[in-house]
Amino acid sequence: MSKKILIVYESVHNRNTEKIANILGEFLDGDIFRVREIDHSILLDYDVIGFGSGIYFGKHHKSLFELLEEIDRLEKKAFIFSTRSITPQSVAHKNLKRELMERGADILGELSCKGENRVGPFKLLGGICKGRPDERDVEKTKMFARRLIERL
Repeated sequence: MSKKILIVYESVHNRNTEKIANILGEFLDGDIFRVREIDHSILLDYDVIGFGSGIYFGKHHKSLFELLEEIDRLEKKAFIFSTRSITPQSVAHKNLKRELMERGADILGELSCKGENRVGPFKLLGGICKGRPDERDVEKTKMFARRLIERL
């Protein structure tokens, strides 16, 4: 039996996370939606759900948390992904991981890639993590997708 996979994401500034979401969707044969494009009820139609965004002030975009606030239980398999510049993955994913687990989600894995950041104080420097996600990040994403498929 094949699993029906949803990838829900938010990508605000440089489309870094959108790039990663599209690669995941292609390799996992999943449906891809920005958070604002869906209603929380759509989550019931899927077996596996990936949640991702850029990291803003140390955590995922607020729209993902707002989506989860509408759900009491989410007893599904899930994975987390992000693009980030300076926040370590363990810190960046902590809050979203906790929210998903509190709702009953089984976390299959986590992926985080560097993403170019040209906002706030980094704009003054001309940006950091320039050119990321790059080909190494694309390969890392494909490898992550292959490992997810093996776990399903």
